[in-house]
Amino acid sequence: MDWTKGWRDRAWSELNQDWDVIIVGGGITGAGILRQCVHSGLKVVLFEADDFASGTSSRSSKLVHGGMRYLRNAQVRVTLESVTEREYLLKQGRGLVNRLGFLYPILPGDHMPGWVFGAGLAVYDLMAHQWSHRSYDNDDLRELCPSLTAPRMHGGYRFFDAQTDDARLVLRLLRESVSAGGLALNYARVESLLKTNSGQVCGVVLLDTSGDSDRRTEIKGRVVINATGAWADRLRGEVGKAPRLRPIRGSHLIFPFQRLPLTRAVTFLHPEDGRAVFAIPWEGVVIFGTTDVDLDSDLVTDPCINDFEVEYLLAGLQKVFPAQELTSADVTATFSGIRPVVNTGKPNPSKESREHVLWDENGLLTVSGGKLTTFRIMARDALIAVRRHLGNIPFDPDVPVLDVIPREAVAACAVSNFSPTQCLRLLARYGPGSAALFSASGKDLDPVAGTIYCWAELRQAAREEGVVHLDDLLLRRVRIGLLVNNGGMDQMTRIRAIVQPELGWDDTRWQAEEKSYSELWKRAYRL
Repeated sequence: MDWTKGWRDRAWSELNQDWDVIIVGGGITGAGILRQCVHSGLKVVLFEADDFASGTSSRSSKLVHGGMRYLRNAQVRVTLESVTEREYLLKQGRGLVNRLGFLYPILPGDHMPGWVFGAGLAVYDLMAHQWSHRSYDNDDLRELCPSLTAPRMHGGYRFFDAQTDDARLVLRLLRESVSAGGLALNYARVESLLKTNSGQVCGVVLLDTSGDSDRRTEIKGRVVINATGAWADRLRGEVGKAPRLRPIRGSHLIFPFQRLPLTRAVTFLHPEDGRAVFAIPWEGVVIFGTTDVDLDSDLVTDPCINDFEVEYLLAGLQKVFPAQELTSADVTATFSGIRPVVNTGKPNPSKESREHVLWDENGLLTVSGGKLTTFRIMARDALIAVRRHLGNIPFDPDVPVLDVIPREAVAACAVSNFSPTQCLRLLARYGPGSAALFSASGKDLDPVAGTIYCWAELRQAAREEGVVHLDDLLLRRVRIGLLVNNGGMDQMTRIRAIVQPELGWDDTRWQAEEKSYSELWKRAYRL
């Protein structure tokens, strides 16, 4: 089933059947599990209470990385798994997962001697079966990054990790799974679990939260997988289990490239507490983060940064990039995400393990913890657990996680008006759905407000990518809500002209959506 106009009604009409697996949660974990279930020939459906990737999976630091700081915390297993998966995804997702150079300046007062970091990099590279790091003196380091003007540096290191567009990675996994026979439905909230007389979970009660309908139905499934991340304890409570997760908020600041012109990422130890923080060039802007603070509010889809986090992040930037004289006035946007971390009671949230967990409780299989980079391992472990319930189902962990781009898309790319760099980006982000983009012409080829996106991408996303609300389009399908001043509100006239006909919204609906988006952006994405 595709995600073109009318797809939600078609999806709801197909729900009344017995499913092998019901997945609750449409982030990277749920998307990875859906992909593995489809590969294994299972009848599988995925439900997301809000939009796909609207939680943690669109609010990460955009890194596909091994996690040097996890190695520092002696989390060797998660580092090794992450490094291995990083290399796999760089091959599988070329153009969507891209290698990124990092610089690490050694600063006076660092909580860790520079030689220790260098030794860690040696281990890091050995895990990846490569040797790509090297050391630099001050002059060479500043030649690579002129903005790096921290006084009294003691040289530093260069190494490599990778980055991605997290929301687009989730969407590509979901769309390819749906094309292969799975079903994925956003704005479909699991209100409660169905249970047998013996207390075993056997299905869910589903509510349509799109705002277009009050549909509610019961769905039966042989296995229910709870992949709701930081929200996982809610469903676990329905089978009488005590909370085990520690929701931790990580926040980021976004700066225009002109104010912090980085062509490589820069990571350093924050002068206040020695935590590793990152300044990352991404999609034409620079992201700086992240914090690690226990959540001081209710679990919400759109958390926001607080004053303490802003001051903490700016203090780190001002220490390492003093000549830039960065202040809060330079911040064009912010975003915050909630990490699903297993609570082991450590006083410092940064010391909690990032390993994933799997709990099988009365037929409810919960997969939580972990990180974006290791989603494929989490999906593999979930399928191994599912086999205990469904029998000896086919299972091949080596099946490629992403489809090969079809020849017709590559052929259309070759005769399009896009540059080779743009072609690779579009092929990788949209996968088999990219072919339609290459027929774009005229003003549809123009960039949106100086970003890497073109107007054809908005049209395509509105037409084919399951958009229910305006923020789905501007914050996750394309990312101009993060990249453009004022969240893209200054471009809304042209956005409306392109998007409204594709979505079939009347003027009243458009005005309501525009108002809702503006309020959301000001509340959760603006300082």
